[in-house]
Amino acid sequence: MSELSPVRPPRHRGIYLLPNLFTTGAMFAGFYAIIASIGGRYTEAAVAVFVAALLDGLDGRVARMTGTQTEFGVQYDSLSDLVSFGLAPSLVMYTWSLSALREFGPLWGKLGWAAAFVYAACAALRLARFNTQVGVADKRYFQGLASPAAAAVCMSFVWSVDKFGLAGSDFCFVTPVIAIVVGLLMVSRFRYFSFKSLPMGKHQLVPFAWMVAAVLLIALLILDTARVLFAGFTIYLLSGPVWTIWGLATHRRRARRNAA
Repeated sequence: MSELSPVRPPRHRGIYLLPNLFTTGAMFAGFYAIIASIGGRYTEAAVAVFVAALLDGLDGRVARMTGTQTEFGVQYDSLSDLVSFGLAPSLVMYTWSLSALREFGPLWGKLGWAAAFVYAACAALRLARFNTQVGVADKRYFQGLASPAAAAVCMSFVWSVDKFGLAGSDFCFVTPVIAIVVGLLMVSRFRYFSFKSLPMGKHQLVPFAWMVAAVLLIALLILDTARVLFAGFTIYLLSGPVWTIWGLATHRRRARRNAA
């Protein structure tokens, strides 16, 4: 019987340090964003979330490059994303703007924290759905707005407003709309391009125009980082519904032509 039984590989109790350091750094950046927002440093909080997004994009690449992908890393990354792109943006928006709704009465105050909770809950649902679709969904597309992109929309909005010395309380009726709409887009079925199919490998070449576009983008970011990020991620946010509706309309036209 022992000869027929398969040989199981040895189980390693340790974890790989390098990719999980990036994940820990991303979670720390999200945690710092919460602390900074409590202290009224909203620009620092927004920048910290973008740092978390940068580190979040690196941990997976480092794990794949070094062959250190593990199930532990996948779950740890998901928990880090919930802190950095779910809880941190919702609390930043609440302390920056949504809490000002309390001045208009108890009901409006409840609307403020409810909008923040809707965003955080939708981020958690988005991450849970993503984890269940790993290895099944088309890697070229995201189903629903990815949580880092959702956080980027909200935090670039906060950054843009705070940069020009405007108070978040002046936008207390706009912020809940943004929080709820962005949250619902995370759990929607709209398809968003994931950029994972872009030629980034060792032997993959790109047109020269791509390099020119990259240089122009860097120049724009240097001129006005906050507003360029807000404009860029807002366009990406709108691309999902537009792309999905356009695809459905095209499919229906083709079906009518074939039926005719």
